[in-house]
Amino acid sequence: MENVMTSAINTIKSLFDDEPKDPLHVGEVMACWIYLGGLLEAKAFVESAINTTVDMQLRKVLEEDQQIGHSQIQRLQSFMINEGVTLPPSPESKPKSDPNAIPLGVKFTDDELANLLSIKIVTLIVNAATGSAQSVRNDVALLFTQFQAEKMVFGANVKSMMRERGWIKIPPYYYPPGAPGSGRNEA
Repeated sequence: MENVMTSAINTIKSLFDDEPKDPLHVGEVMACWIYLGGLLEAKAFVESAINTTVDMQLRKVLEEDQQIGHSQIQRLQSFMINEGVTLPPSPESKPKSDPNAIPLGVKFTDDELANLLSIKIVTLIVNAATGSAQSVRNDVALLFTQFQAEKMVFGANVKSMMRERGWIKIPPYYYPPGAPGSGRNEA
């Protein structure tokens, strides 16, 4: 799936390489600023989560998110600097620590960490989709489309891991009145 998305994005990108570049409009600047801010906050969370968990599968997922986030941060910061956009403040990096030294009343459980990561991924996917949809410049829209695709592929893998581990939070199922198997209106 990742190769299909990469190929599609590269094809679209090649169609717009010669396009003249207007200045960014305020919505594009705000989208960049919000997305980068979200990435930087997610980075701080992931560093803390890596310091918290002893679960190797979750740690591997967090480290993969860290790599994706680092790549996106670098690309977006470079883009913003080239366009003259001020960068949002960045939280300090977290020092490495011993997960077993964290008091139980303070320490997040592995399923809490996975669900918090999932929420951050979903938020960034929505922000990227919004940034892409609101962009007039094709290079900006394409940048957000790439970010969205990367987070969607990664998010699907996280969701699979969460299902396997029983960590995914599922709302109650909805059975419309009269639907077969709903237990309602059946004789």
